[in-house]
This record gives sequence, structure tokens and C-alpha cells, in this order.
Amino acid sequence: MAKARILVVDDEEGMLEVCADTLSKLPDIEIILEQNSRRAAEHLASEGFDLVIADIRMPGLNGVEVLRVARQHDPNLPVLMLTAFPSVETAVESMKLGAADYIIKPFLPDDLRATVRRLLEEKHLREEHRLLRRQVERVYSFDEIVGKSAAMQAVFETIQRVAETDADVLIVGETGTGKELVARSIHRRSRRKDGPFVPVDCGAVPEDLLESEFFGHERGAFTGAHTRSLGLLEFANKGTFFLDEIGDLPLQLQSKLLRVLQERKIRRVGGKEEIGVDVRVVAATARDLRDEIRGGRFRSEFYYRINVVRIELPPLREREEDIPLLIAHFVARYVREMGKDPVNLDPEVMEVLPRYPWPGNVRELQNVLKRAIAMTRQKVLSLDDLPDEVVIQAGDRPTAGRGGFFHLRAQRMAAFEQEYLVNLLHACQGDVSRAAREAQLPRGTLYRLLKKHTLTPEEFRS
Repeated sequence: MAKARILVVDDEEGMLEVCADTLSKLPDIEIILEQNSRRAAEHLASEGFDLVIADIRMPGLNGVEVLRVARQHDPNLPVLMLTAFPSVETAVESMKLGAADYIIKPFLPDDLRATVRRLLEEKHLREEHRLLRRQVERVYSFDEIVGKSAAMQAVFETIQRVAETDADVLIVGETGTGKELVARSIHRRSRRKDGPFVPVDCGAVPEDLLESEFFGHERGAFTGAHTRSLGLLEFANKGTFFLDEIGDLPLQLQSKLLRVLQERKIRRVGGKEEIGVDVRVVAATARDLRDEIRGGRFRSEFYYRINVVRIELPPLREREEDIPLLIAHFVARYVREMGKDPVNLDPEVMEVLPRYPWPGNVRELQNVLKRAIAMTRQKVLSLDDLPDEVVIQAGDRPTAGRGGFFHLRAQRMAAFEQEYLVNLLHACQGDVSRAAREAQLPRGTLYRLLKKHTLTPEEFRS
């Protein structure tokens, strides 16, 4: 692994030595010390660095000017400012120019190490995020579907192969796995791409209107039919007819659709003329249609007719390796759609999200990230931006294997949290506001922790 290169610029030799001694205790670090700020600017112009630490008050170029030079050569380079003379004006100017943070001298060695470690981790996270976005845009994106897992690569291959034919397709998968995205991808890659894609949610249309919606009706066919109306199947002519949640279709309509699939002809309600339709049918369901057949709720002959090519979408919990790619894809998408500045994700978020079981699958992940980006005012999404149930259930979910690092860390952290919270509530006599101030935590975070450990403040009030 390449070492992180840190350039430290300060006109005081003693401060350079302090920084070098303090930072040398961090692993995989290469430290370059420079007492002359103009030579430091030359370093920045010709070399690559992962972090710059610069004193604000220096002869020659001051720290703000060094910051400006650093940002010109590498807009993503984090710069940490040091100052013994803090002022609001200097802080504001530094932050406007893009300083990552600043520390007041004299500082504690642990504070400097913690800040440097955080800035390097954030930079690594940004680079990883950009890499994931590039991967999403290239290898692992299939239309709007994202995934690098073996299961999703198999899905992509099936889509590509079946799109070249006119075979009817049945897409099976839990709610939220992206069945309509697959259907649209098949349509876009087929010879019918210039024709209409007509989706219909079989569970959303009232049963007494389904036949009219599908086949259309003639004027006077029933009360209220004042004009002739074309059905969805006619609209889908030369295109693709997508039946979402086909398991919700009533048995009578299944029989009529079976005839359409066999003969590719329809008859409007109240009409006598048979009308030819050239449609490809793609159906989707979250149900096990074989169970529906055994229960007498689905016709076996209709099932075998639509199940020409079957595509099974895996639930998100079975494709954890795809979650970082999906996160990168959705974060970039919603930041762009909402017109927000780019945001990064706290490493803890990237640890928690893959551990949550995602009962709502990709759609649930999508909604969680969309809400977090819409609500956050920070440049880094943290656990505070996630719903409580996601954080709590992810923390309760066991990791693969026994005694692994994350599993043991989770156990130790849980024990520490429990003990700390109990002692805190005892000391504050159940006063949550006071406890939050003592712990230097947002009240929302404290309430989440109390809920996680089933602690109620009332138990500690005297």
C-alpha cells in the first residue's frame, strides 16, 4: 500500500520537529518538512501530496497563500491550517478557499494525529467514491441497473440475449428488486425500442375495469361508455406490454389474456371485430406463481405461456458486494438532481448499510439515501442522517463467521455503550438534555442509543 505523503510548512524549525515527531506515530506516512513557504509552493507545483499542513503566519508566502497555491494545483487536496493567533477573519478566509480544518497552537499531539487521520480517511473515501462512480458508469452499469455480483452479471447476460428475440418474459423477484427496470432494459435493447413501452400495475386497477383497460371498449358497451376507447394492448402495438404484479390478475382475465398471447388478437368490450396486435409481453411478480397455481388462484396454462424466459432477481441481502456501487450511484444521482454540493459518506455509514437486511431491497436503499441527501446540511453523511431502524437493525445483525474483527468490535462497542449510557443517566438523574451536553452528542443520537440499548430515562430519575 502506498504511503500517504504529507507536506508540513512552518517557518519555525521547532514546530516542524514537533509535527514530524507527532505524525511519525501514524502508520504508512511519509512526511516532507519545509521551512521556506516559497519552496513549499514549488513542491506543490511539481509533486503529489495527500495532505498539506501549513502555518498561517509565515514570511514570504503566508499560509492562506500556500492554501491558494495548493488548491490551484489540486482542488481535492486537503489543507490543514495551523495558527497561534486565531481570528474569525482568518478562519473565514481559509474556509472560503477550501481549508479542510484548522488547529490552534499549541496543540495536543493526539489532537493533531486524530485530525490528520480523519482528513486522510476522508480523502481516501472521496477517491474510493469517485472510483466507484467510474465503475458504475462503465463496467457495472446496465442501463439503470447496477451490480457487479455474479447473480447480477447473469441477469445482465440474460437481458442481452432475450432482448434480441421476441420471446415473452417472466421476471421474478421480491418487491423493490428492480423488476420494471429489467423490463424497460429488455425493451430498450430490442427491435421494438422505437415502439411504446406500456406498463400496467395489475393490482392497482379495479377488477371491474381491468377488461376495459386492457382491451378497450366500444361506444355504449356499458353505462358511461359514451365514446369508443382504445385499450392498453392496442397502445402497446409494435412495442412492449409490461404486466407488473401479474399474480394479482383475476382468473377470468387470465383466460382472456392467454388467448391474446396465443393468437395476438383482441376484441374490445362490446365489439365484434377482432383486432390484430403485435406486442411482446413482459410480466413480473413478487409471488411464487406455482404456489398460486396450487391454491387455485392462477391458471397453470397461463403460467406456462408467460414463463418462456424466466429472469430471477436476487434480493439485495444476497448481493452485499453490490451495495457500495449502488450507494455511489444513488448518491451521485440525487446530489445532481437536487443541485447540491458533492457529499461524502462517513466510513461508519459504509460499514452499517451493507449490514442492514434491506427488506425493501434496492428501492428501500434508494429512498434512505434520497432522504438523507435531502435532509443533511453537512458535506459528509453520517449515521445521524440514517433512519434509526436501519442503524439499530444493522448493529444487531451478526457478521459472517465467528470472532471476526467487526463482530468482536461490535460486541465490545455494544458493551461500552451500555455501560457508558447507564453511568451517564445515573450522573444526570435521567435528564436527557443534560446527558446530551455531558456526552457532547446531539439529542437525536442519544435517543437512538438509548432505544438501541432499551434504556428509558425515567428509570434514572430520583
